[in-house]
Amino acid sequence: MSDKLPSHKDRAARDLNRTQAQLAYSIIETLLEHARAANDMIALMAQAFDQDALSALTTTPHWAAYLESKRAMERARQELEQFTEIMMRLSEEEENG
Repeated sequence: MSDKLPSHKDRAARDLNRTQAQLAYSIIETLLEHARAANDMIALMAQAFDQDALSALTTTPHWAAYLESKRAMERARQELEQFTEIMMRLSEEEENG
């Protein structure tokens, strides 16, 4: 194992990766928040339908695709939480040397 300090180039590459990771996190978080707002709006609009219209809507392939997408977004939210934990741990490790 080498005890030498990372070169400026190595530090720059690591910082660039951190910057990219922070940007990715921000983008993903924004998309997840938008999806949550859209889901709330869909639920609100569904309340305005009568029972027959709601039943007709929920039996379509579009509704099934919406539900699958909603499940995928929830998985993405969980993965984002894991990503956040990793980023925080890496930041702490970097600060502690």
